[in-house]
Amino acid sequence: MPQIKVLPRDLRNKIAAGEVIERPASVAKELIENSIDAGSTDIQIDILYGGKRLIKVSDNGTGMGKEDALLCYERHATSKLGSEDDLFNIKTMGFRGEALPSIASVTKMKIITGEKGSTSGLSIELAGGEVREIKDSPSAGTMVEVRDLFFNTPARKKFLKSNSTELFHIIDTLTKEALSHWEIGFRLRSDNKEILSLPLASGPKERILQVYGEEFMKGLTEVNNPPLPPFSKGGLRGFVKSRDEGQLINVKMNAFISKVNNFRNMKSHQFIFINRRPIKDQSVSHAVYKAYEGIIPHDKHPVFFLFLDVDPASVDVNVHPAKREVRFENKELVYRFINSSIREAVRSERAEYTKQFTGIPAIDFPPPHPEISSSPYHLPLPTHESQISENLELAYRALLPFIYLGDTFIALSGKGGLTLIDHHAAHERILYERFLSGINLNSHQLLFPRQVKLSHKEYMVILQNLHILIDFGIETDDFGHDTIIVRSLPDVLREADIRGIFSDIASCIIEGVAPDKSFKKDLAARIACHSSVRGKEILNQEELSNLIADLEQTEYPDQCPHGRPTRIFFSLDDLKKMFKRK
Repeated sequence: MPQIKVLPRDLRNKIAAGEVIERPASVAKELIENSIDAGSTDIQIDILYGGKRLIKVSDNGTGMGKEDALLCYERHATSKLGSEDDLFNIKTMGFRGEALPSIASVTKMKIITGEKGSTSGLSIELAGGEVREIKDSPSAGTMVEVRDLFFNTPARKKFLKSNSTELFHIIDTLTKEALSHWEIGFRLRSDNKEILSLPLASGPKERILQVYGEEFMKGLTEVNNPPLPPFSKGGLRGFVKSRDEGQLINVKMNAFISKVNNFRNMKSHQFIFINRRPIKDQSVSHAVYKAYEGIIPHDKHPVFFLFLDVDPASVDVNVHPAKREVRFENKELVYRFINSSIREAVRSERAEYTKQFTGIPAIDFPPPHPEISSSPYHLPLPTHESQISENLELAYRALLPFIYLGDTFIALSGKGGLTLIDHHAAHERILYERFLSGINLNSHQLLFPRQVKLSHKEYMVILQNLHILIDFGIETDDFGHDTIIVRSLPDVLREADIRGIFSDIASCIIEGVAPDKSFKKDLAARIACHSSVRGKEILNQEELSNLIADLEQTEYPDQCPHGRPTRIFFSLDDLKKMFKRK
């Protein structure tokens, strides 16, 4: 008896749906991208119960005539490919003709569509991929309504998360599409309440500003390609030539990246868009991190928004069912182009930062002790030129009984040896234990409450967890329009990056913590890291003495909350061994 048989059509569609449709956000993504490809300038998304009950996407795009509408839910029916050659020159968001039939096979779907300028239209209702009703319905543009996701595949349905979690994923999806399609207006309604409204923008900078706010934008540097070669037409173009193959690749990039003093504890604001398609690519991400080499601490992460336009013939977007990954014809060339462009911008911004730092007037220290001022190690301050380098070198402060070695490191003599202190790590340990215990936080009402603009997902998470902030001495209220108003703060957070703290708190809540970790401890460590002193801050003698005294009072003074040393002690015996005197 034959063992091989052709699977039934409905089973084939459900298997295909499993590759494309993972959760409500997957449905929203496919429908939004169809609306984008239809030339829409206004897209509205309506959600019920985190998308489990309803996902409705309405647009003002070109719409479909009757013949097209009757084909759009058939497998591999598409207007975006005509021949095999088109498969290697993809210029649209969707192209396989899999989205609508895959969605229809596991939902109850209604499509109402009509061509622009036409008074006629069509309404089609399907359930589990089978047509239930077709009727005339005057319409312009397209509305696709999807109800009861996975109603006929309960094994898939039980893996869906809570309504709020699924909604967060939809917001993430919409945010990515909106960032790369700034010329389109997007509106999102959840449970009959508008939660996100992004009018069309003039460019990526304005769209980032709309989503994240002005304070967030101030921490970014814009990067464009090198000047346009005289023989090229169009936007700013970058050309990278391979030594071995003599190849030429045409890439256009507009990017927004972290300034050198704006790094994060998590990878929560990193976006890569290839030809406006949001993707994940380890090679591209590595090119960005490599550009910050020698500047970014090993446990910190840059913020970046990369908008790359690549010749469609040199990139394959057909390597992942959900189109989350791409394959470059020459990955090395793209890597080098991104890395060199960003590295040049980082160096330029670093040099400017260094000039500003070294231009700060000298701190008014107490008069030096005669023995110190006559020491042969009393060196003059370096000139600007000697300080501007790949690694920022801070001036020696020989007027004090300790020496700054650069970055966050201090050398301190005493107790029969030499102590090297990382004052940032030391301050982290002190603040971490204070946040955990709630002692000595000295939280005060702000004379002028601060408004903090967040992304909508972060805003929703913070609103649902205001009680957690109170434990850390942070009193907040809802100000509306994705904005939190901060009414009181601990003294140590007065000058901290409050927006960054809220962003980290939201990410921590969404992602959760490892089973072996305490949520409160993880959160306390992140807040302490934001509020601790930075490398560019030079402590005077009194501040350093207080830091050392406070560190001694902590339970674990030798390590920061992340496990790094706060101080390393070398006894005279250790030093003698190093210099081979023993």
